Amino acid sequence: MLSTEQAIDLAEGAAERFVAAVSPLGEQELRAPASLPGWTRAYGVAHVAQALGAYIRILSGAARSDRDAGACDPTTAAYSRPVEETAALPGPALVRELSEGAEEFIARARSLTARDWEREVTSGGGWQHTARYTLLRCLRELETHHTDLGIGYDSDKWPAPYVRWALDDTLHTLRSRNFPVTAVEATDLCVRWEIFSHGPVVAGPSRLLLGWLAGRVPAQSLSSVAQVLSSAPVPEPPPWPQPPVKGW
Repeated sequence: MLSTEQAIDLAEGAAERFVAAVSPLGEQELRAPASLPGWTRAYGVAHVAQALGAYIRILSGAARSDRDAGACDPTTAAYSRPVEETAALPGPALVRELSEGAEEFIARARSLTARDWEREVTSGGGWQHTARYTLLRCLRELETHHTDLGIGYDSDKWPAPYVRWALDDTLHTLRSRNFPVTAVEATDLCVRWEIFSHGPVVAGPSRLLLGWLAGRVPAQSLSSVAQVLSSAPVPEPPPWPQPPVKGW
């Protein structure tokens, strides 16, 4: 399990990489399709910028012991527009909003106390979890959607500590939902997660497995590069991410 300080450092590194990667993109590159179907790169950047604003509101609320997550905080007004409206901003303005949101999120994260991090908060989507889990959600948002832009940051570049946490978190949730695989083995980590009473055992490199669980690597493609111990087909995972299991 990542410590809070480790998670902040990882989120800061992910944010810096994301901003550095999109800053040089011209208008034509930003309006081009992303690798995630239905998205342009500008839409992906806007989605992350708006997500950062939501996470800032949650951290603001946690610092004030406020369960409504800082909905009236005037400093986050720029992050309450629809994603489509944000995506339509000129490139420099769009990147600036992303950069400012990332800086604000990390600054607020570093200002929280240990007690603040343990407060329960409610996200805009209705998920209830500790404020600390918001930090991990932000890390996941940055790493996943950087990959989704299709600009050379692939899953093989995901930091190992992030991959291990995300596999733990995702598979813990899938175990609680009876996901039909017997076990998942990350061969490069020498770690095995027992999941359900029946189904295939899926073994492969950790980043590939996370790509599958995140819906970025199709199950049929996984079978050709990972070891599948069973004649049962590899199932498609549910939409990702899933709400965390209570207490996780």
